[in-house]
Amino acid sequence: MVKICCIGAGYVGGPTMAVIALKCPSVQVAVVDISIPRIAAWNSDTLPIYEPGLDDVVKQCRGKNLFFSTEVEKHVFEADIVFVSVNTPTKTRGLGAGKAADLTYWESAARMIADVSKSNKIVVEKSTVPVKTAEAIEKILTHNSKGISFQILSNPEFLAEGTAIEDLFKPDRVLIGGRETPEGQKAIQTLKEVYAQWVPEDRIITTNLWSAELSKLAANAFLAQRISSVNAMSALCEATGANVSEVAYAVGKDSRIGSKFLNASVGFGGSCFQKDILNLVYICECNGLPEVAEYWKQVIKINDYQKSRFVNRVVASMFNTVSGKKVAILGFAFKKDTGDTRETPAIDVCKGLLGDKARISIYDPQVTEDQIQRDLSMNKFDWDHPLHLQPMSPTTVKQVSVVWDAYEATKDAHAVCILTEWDEFKNLDYQKVYDNMQKPAFIFDGRNVADVEKLRDIGFIVYSIGKPLDAWLKDMPAIA
Repeated sequence: MVKICCIGAGYVGGPTMAVIALKCPSVQVAVVDISIPRIAAWNSDTLPIYEPGLDDVVKQCRGKNLFFSTEVEKHVFEADIVFVSVNTPTKTRGLGAGKAADLTYWESAARMIADVSKSNKIVVEKSTVPVKTAEAIEKILTHNSKGISFQILSNPEFLAEGTAIEDLFKPDRVLIGGRETPEGQKAIQTLKEVYAQWVPEDRIITTNLWSAELSKLAANAFLAQRISSVNAMSALCEATGANVSEVAYAVGKDSRIGSKFLNASVGFGGSCFQKDILNLVYICECNGLPEVAEYWKQVIKINDYQKSRFVNRVVASMFNTVSGKKVAILGFAFKKDTGDTRETPAIDVCKGLLGDKARISIYDPQVTEDQIQRDLSMNKFDWDHPLHLQPMSPTTVKQVSVVWDAYEATKDAHAVCILTEWDEFKNLDYQKVYDNMQKPAFIFDGRNVADVEKLRDIGFIVYSIGKPLDAWLKDMPAIA
């Protein structure tokens, strides 16, 4: 019986291992983490992350061939294959601060694996890591190996939050990178046999280590670039009276381009896009490629520009001040169907409005008040470090209230900002919302989910990203 252990019970480790356990009944899977509350949550009825379909998968396997435990060393010792999916945050200080990946947690995991292992193991990189990390990990393992053989594989995770289980059941591709030695090839084959139990053979791609590591960064950079491309166009659409949805639809009809990831919005979020691009930029700079680094930096610059443009539009439209005015924020997660708030554009939008002394009322169906307060009081990049290193009791931001109902959030508000494309925001009773708001009532739709014409008929002044501007907004240019 193959024994798999995964270090790190987060958004990647948890769902991936649950699906492996479901699809491979003959494999025993243990997910380990030093965080006691996180493991307790995985063993409870309320899982620590929200992901459609995840509950069912976990409940079918937990206690049979899927185990969640804090006994890290015991399970690593027993395993044949060790997946490492620990955080690789952006460094906040020291060499490469603000760009380079912080491999502290990775390195301590590798040293622990070397310490406790008494049998040969395959060590698999699951976290997003900078290209050439495998080489460093290999050195740590071989220098501490006590005669045990370790094979390093890179098996980056391509799942998207909100559709993770579906992505794991039917992946576009599974990528496995390893050394081009006989031992390396044998390790690749071992991992391939696990995936082959449910993934068609032609979707399992094998490459060398560096290609696998770089493919993950490249894929995320390309996806983020598409979002920044359409967001850049949205600014031009507003200036010229074009409609970004029509432009994106026409462009996406070209089969070489395709229609995915062409929705203009207030900006991209999530734990990976910005982090991976910063990482890519740093690697390019370290390899003497400043022009390439500069090129990828622009993707993040446009994303930051889009967020500040949105805040400027809100303030400028409301007589150039939001001081003391109640603004409702609908949606705080970085996209629908997930409770994840990492790098969500809502943080920058809220901070921008708070900087202008607005009073904010936030509603999101999946995000807790504690999480929102924590996000709004944290410094950039802090979110990716373990909880015990984050500010303990976040200083609650007084001008922020978190409510559990969209109508409560919008009551007596001067404006509504839609920042996550939750389906329920399409179907709100906007007449009711309008009747309970201060007038003039504004809606700033950062996700293009609302029916603009309908809202204007009700009486709202509407700003929708990349759409022709309301007469009211034309008179008040947003100062960039």
